[in-house]
Amino acid sequence: MKNVLVTGAGGFIGHHLVKYLVAKGYKVRGADIKMPEYEATAAHEFLQVDLRLHDACQAATAGMDEVYHLAADMGGIGFISGSHAEITLNNTLISAHMAKAAHDAKVGKFLFSSSACVYPQHLQTSPDVTPLHEDVAWPAQPEEGYGLEKIYMEKLCQYMHEDWGISTRSVRFHNVYGWLGTYDGGREKVPAAICRKVALCPDGGEIEVWGDGLQTRSFMYIDDCVEGLFRLMQSDYTAPLNLGTDEMISINDLVAITSRIAGKTIRMRHDLTKPQGVRGRNSDNSRIREVLGWEPSIRIREGLAPTYKWISDELAAHAEAKPTAVAAE
Repeated sequence: MKNVLVTGAGGFIGHHLVKYLVAKGYKVRGADIKMPEYEATAAHEFLQVDLRLHDACQAATAGMDEVYHLAADMGGIGFISGSHAEITLNNTLISAHMAKAAHDAKVGKFLFSSSACVYPQHLQTSPDVTPLHEDVAWPAQPEEGYGLEKIYMEKLCQYMHEDWGISTRSVRFHNVYGWLGTYDGGREKVPAAICRKVALCPDGGEIEVWGDGLQTRSFMYIDDCVEGLFRLMQSDYTAPLNLGTDEMISINDLVAITSRIAGKTIRMRHDLTKPQGVRGRNSDNSRIREVLGWEPSIRIREGLAPTYKWISDELAAHAEAKPTAVAAE
C-alpha cells in the first residue's frame, strides 16, 4: 500500500481528493493549516500544521511515496486581485519548503497544483478567446501575484525532475467548482458566489454581477478534477498540463443556468467597478486527450445542479439555526 500525502487537505479540492484516494486503497496523510470545514476528513492521519514553515513540510513528507501538493493561499478574483504580496509570499514559502522536503524524504512522485492564471494576459482580452494551449505560457505574462508564483513553481518542478530525479507533475486548473466548496466570505469562486446569490434571492428579484457579465470562462466539476489528478499521477507525463473542460460560457449564462436550476426568474445588476479578471479564458484539451486518453466531461448544467442544491441547503440550515430575537417586555 502506497503512502500518499495530500497538502491542502483541509480545502475544497484536497478534501475531495483524500476521499477519492482512500476509496482507491491508498494510505493517506492530509496536511493543512485548517481542518475541512463542512465534513470530517477521510484521511488516515491529518497534520494540522502551517506549511509555510520548513519543519512542518519535513514532518508532512516523512515516509511518503507520493505527494499531491495542493496547499495554497488562494480565493476568487476579488481576493487574488487585491492581495498580491500576501499571496505571493505565502505560496512561495509553502511550495519552496514542500519541494525541498519532498527531495529530503526521497518522494518518488510530486504533483503541483498550478493554475490557468499562468497564461499571458494579452491572450485573454476577448470573450471569444482562443483556447489556451500549454505551449503558449511562455513568453510569460501571468496573473499578478498568484499566477506569477504558479509559473515559477512549474519551472522548479521541471528542475526537480531534471536535477533530482523526482517524477513531477504540474496541473493547470481551470476554475474548479462543486459541493463542499467555499461559498461566502470573499474567497469563493464565481460558480459558488452565483449559487449563493441566487439561493438568497427571491423569485423575480435581482442579484449583483461583477463586470458586464460577458466575460467568459470554462468550469470543471470536482469529480472530474480528482479523476484527472489521479490519472495524471499514474501516467509518466511530467510537463505542465491543462485540467479543465473546454465548455466556455459567459458569466451571464452562468447566472441564467443557475436560475433555471433554482426555478427562479432573476434579474442582473452589473457592477462595472468590481474586479472581473481576464476578459476570456478557455482550456485547450488536445494535449490531455493525447496524454491520458481522457478529458473532463461533466457539463456545467450537470455539475451546477448538485452544487446549487448543497449551497442552498447550507444557507437554509444556517438560517434555521439563527436564534430568534425576543422582544423586551
